[in-house]
Amino acid sequence: MFRKICFILPVFILVSGLVLAQKNSQSIQIKGSDTMVNLGQAWAENYMIKYPDSFIAVTGGGSGTGIAALIEGTCDMAFSSRTIKQKEIDMAAKNHVKPMEIKVAMDGLAVVVSPDNPINQLTVDDIADIFTGKITDWKQLGGDNLPIVVLSREVNSGTHVYFKEHILRKGDDKRTDEFADSALLMPSSQAIADEIKQNKNAIGYYGMGYLNDTQKALAIAKDKNGPFVKPTVENVVNGSYYISRPLLIYTNGETQGLVKSFIDFTLSDEGQQIVRQIDFVPIVK
Repeated sequence: MFRKICFILPVFILVSGLVLAQKNSQSIQIKGSDTMVNLGQAWAENYMIKYPDSFIAVTGGGSGTGIAALIEGTCDMAFSSRTIKQKEIDMAAKNHVKPMEIKVAMDGLAVVVSPDNPINQLTVDDIADIFTGKITDWKQLGGDNLPIVVLSREVNSGTHVYFKEHILRKGDDKRTDEFADSALLMPSSQAIADEIKQNKNAIGYYGMGYLNDTQKALAIAKDKNGPFVKPTVENVVNGSYYISRPLLIYTNGETQGLVKSFIDFTLSDEGQQIVRQIDFVPIVK
């Protein structure tokens, strides 16, 4: 009997809490960027401790998924690691949605390999040639005679889009370079990190907030003349790391109520300290 009561009680509290939050309009849904999901959940947890009558749900799925949800009206804000596309703005207008962009942090996009891989640095051209399939063996780069296993995020990921536009296509809208057909499309940044941990041949990319000792972040240079720079907070702040980008929140028009309060929190000293704790780069000093 005691065990049964203990099991039911937390469920009752959770459900009644959700109902209360919804009745008081103190509940918001956030969807989008997998790069930002850990950061968003940390923001939400700390916000709800500060304001216990509120409820904030954060889920991933990719930047495109979040923006689509905002357009469809199934979330209150979208996390995105890329800027909104014109076709998405046009779709939003048809639904009477006016996406408003707020920059909340910066991120360095790390290119990662196994710590057992002897390669320590690559140029942007090297990376582009790997991910488009022009370079297929590590020996072509001075490494071991082993085939390269290319890992990419899925196409709905803002990180995927950013990497394609800024690395594969070098920021040139007229280029049409694509990921190699052999590239494995992974469902999340964590999935890439897990595969890198166990596969010496693999190479992938994700926000530097996912880095740990089981992967090695390569030093990157714009060209062979260098300098080769690692993805660190300091290097993103001073602009020396080549692959960096803003992290964004999109809302429907001017913010108000709980949405405004939460965004104000993300931009506060406390919110930006959480950004640093999650290994992203604060934008507010």
